[in-house]
Amino acid sequence: MTIGLLVLASIAIITLDYRGQAHGVISGAKRGAHDAFSPLQRGVDDIARPVGRFLSGAVHGGDLEAQNAKLRREIGALQRQTLITQSTRNSLRALQRLNQLRWVGATPTVTAQVTALSPSDFAATIELDKGSTSGVAVGMPVVGGAGLVGQVTLVWSSGCTVRLVTDVDSSVGVRFGSGGNLALVQGSGLGRNLAVNLIAPGTTLHKGEVLTTSGLQHAQYPQDIPVASVSSFSSTPSATQETVSARPFADLDVLQYVDVLQWQPSP
Repeated sequence: MTIGLLVLASIAIITLDYRGQAHGVISGAKRGAHDAFSPLQRGVDDIARPVGRFLSGAVHGGDLEAQNAKLRREIGALQRQTLITQSTRNSLRALQRLNQLRWVGATPTVTAQVTALSPSDFAATIELDKGSTSGVAVGMPVVGGAGLVGQVTLVWSSGCTVRLVTDVDSSVGVRFGSGGNLALVQGSGLGRNLAVNLIAPGTTLHKGEVLTTSGLQHAQYPQDIPVASVSSFSSTPSATQETVSARPFADLDVLQYVDVLQWQPSP
């Protein structure tokens, strides 16, 4: 009965509104209802909207995580590609520098890649990926970058060990100055400057003085290979020689490729 009365009342109100009767009263009721319920509707929306977003995020969270993982993989791949490209450029520059070593002359060379660095400060050595099968032998000089790197001390079929000029057991006879003064460059340890000995007190020196291999008879290296440049020098009245320090020309900390000179000292 209640439902029937409500339906009849609704039909009566619709009929009166359609015919224009009581239009003002109904419109006023509509406006009142709208004014009354609008704040309530906004409050319900404010509560329901975050809940909806939360439920939507919960439903689609797996997809978003998958997309984020895909983006992270793509960014990682781009970063690796950038590093590989930079490494390739550095390798090409190192090889180009080897091709520009004019002082090598007609001496045959074996280009090798550095595969291992010295494991300690006591032995300044590197290992190369070329050995006896490529024509490398003990005693051969090794050059790279701008000058002398060291000398081959151990060889096997597919690789070799090179003693760097900074090794404490390394000594290189050098020549410098317009008068062809002679001296001996000795290693002081990995990462340290070279010590230059046998320079008489009062010998003319200047910072940046170039020291090259002397190439004397029975020398361990051919002549005119740049070894180091003078970085400092001093002497005392009672000294028997100048105290000279020199920096290697070859950047031994970042070696990638080197040339092994197929040269042996004369017996």
